[in-house]
Amino acid sequence: MSEKNYSTPTEFIFVGFTDSLPLRITLFFIFLIIYSLTVVGNTGLIILINTVSSLQTPMYYFLGNLSFLDVSYSTAITPKMLVNFLASRKSCVVQMLFFACFADTECLLLAAMAYDRYAAICSPLLYSTLVSRRVCLGLIVLAYFCGSVTSLVHVSLTFRLPFCGSNVVNHFFCDIPPLLALACADTHINELLLFALCGTIQISTFLVIFVSYFRIFLTVLSIKSSGGRSKTFSTCASHLTAVTLFYGTLLFTYLRPTTSYGPDSDKVVAVFYTVVFPMFNPMIYSFRNKDVKNALKKLYERKWIFK
Repeated sequence: MSEKNYSTPTEFIFVGFTDSLPLRITLFFIFLIIYSLTVVGNTGLIILINTVSSLQTPMYYFLGNLSFLDVSYSTAITPKMLVNFLASRKSCVVQMLFFACFADTECLLLAAMAYDRYAAICSPLLYSTLVSRRVCLGLIVLAYFCGSVTSLVHVSLTFRLPFCGSNVVNHFFCDIPPLLALACADTHINELLLFALCGTIQISTFLVIFVSYFRIFLTVLSIKSSGGRSKTFSTCASHLTAVTLFYGTLLFTYLRPTTSYGPDSDKVVAVFYTVVFPMFNPMIYSFRNKDVKNALKKLYERKWIFK
């Protein structure tokens, strides 16, 4: 194919989920409700953490940043997806940049939260040193920095590829694998880089989480009181639930050979980690966390006192 037929579009037509207008309108309202709950829940959790003094600890500082990331990468995907139910064309570069950045940052932040729980449970006497304010801030800055660098690498290499022919993407947002399928050049280097970078971040952070919880599990088993074991492990249950849901879908999506990608199944899985899970995280951490529930109760009581 001649060079003049190559192009690098920044706009693509996304197939989405269906061509049926009534179904698209129905999905529009369903995802609008989910996105609204995501923004309200996570923003409320951020405000609560920064308002109630009892939640001014490293664990909740990490949780506040996790809520910010959930709102951020859900915002990078869902509003454009809602527009796409009514109009198919949209910009791609910026969306991929922000989504890749926030998703990778969330992986690193979840690992930092696992380390925080390990330090609190396995080394309580050294906790203030192991997870000092300086360490906490350093871990968060490192997470955002690594997420920004990897997203810039992915975007720059993806959009250096020549695209020819159709610009119709069989997906509902600008993700890397479906775009590579449209390139009219050898994408092996991009695929290897995707596997290497995503694998490095996802597997390394997963190992940190696994080792942290393995040590926590051994520590919990050494507690003689069954009530003490239950109370100690309950402080990790919310985080462990969020990790299981988030990592399960990411590993399924990005650490497979490209030949095994299935557009329909990938879209369903992607809906969960881009739209649904960000809505569930505030519920997981609120309903299973006594500190958060007590803080909500105090804030509610304070509101009525000052009326």
